[in-house]
Amino acid sequence: MTPSAPRSGGAAGGQGYLLDNAQAEAGTRFDALGALFDPSTFRHFEHLGVAPGWRCWEVGAGGTSVVDWLADRVGPAGRVVATDIDTSWAAGAVRPGVEVLRHDVGADAPPGDGFDLIHARLVLVHVADRDRALAAMAGALRPGGRLLLEDADPAAQPLICLDEYGPEQALANKLRTGFRKLLAARGADLAYGRRLPRLLREAGLVDVAADAYFPIASPACDVLEAATVRQVHGKLVAAGLATDEEIDRHLANVDAGRLDLSTSPMISAWGRRP
Repeated sequence: MTPSAPRSGGAAGGQGYLLDNAQAEAGTRFDALGALFDPSTFRHFEHLGVAPGWRCWEVGAGGTSVVDWLADRVGPAGRVVATDIDTSWAAGAVRPGVEVLRHDVGADAPPGDGFDLIHARLVLVHVADRDRALAAMAGALRPGGRLLLEDADPAAQPLICLDEYGPEQALANKLRTGFRKLLAARGADLAYGRRLPRLLREAGLVDVAADAYFPIASPACDVLEAATVRQVHGKLVAAGLATDEEIDRHLANVDAGRLDLSTSPMISAWGRRP
């Protein structure tokens, strides 16, 4: 799975981020990821107490939905800094109190400090120096500030069709296996999500907790899968992981709406700087 999107700096493996923001399908993927995961993300923001006047850093913003929610919540007395290595999609969120910056979280210094909230979704799993990035984010919090990291764990649940009862579902899972191989070849850590609670504690944060969420049989799962497969079509074929005919057949199956697609678990972990 994806991700979230993510999208922010230092794509692992030295070949660039597999799901490039510059491709036409990126906007469709951002919309689908928002439909699938924004409700869970916003629930966590509510739990963490995001309030008027807060200073927030949205890492690997991708699209605008999370930035817009934060800007509405912190109000004119607050500030939201949204960063990404490609800001072409996030630029639409610019307004008073919102700054969008080109930034590589795996290599660049944080765009300030003293943040009340720092959030990254579907980002660090793709970042080469993810340990450095996490430490930088934790260090950019004010005392009492909150860090919320959300990342997929495809190794925990590798199937896109949990109910593999026929050849259409088997083909979908074959292509998902190929997609995971492409991600791993780029250096993505496919088991990163499960490590987040421990990594937050090791970064010195306290009151660490986590949960997991993954939707099944949502229309947005179909939209996300079709956009993702179209985005990596050529790479799957070039790597010998699928044929053009298999991909075309799978996309037709997705369009037919019979596959009951799922996503990888999204692990959300949060902690507070003492």
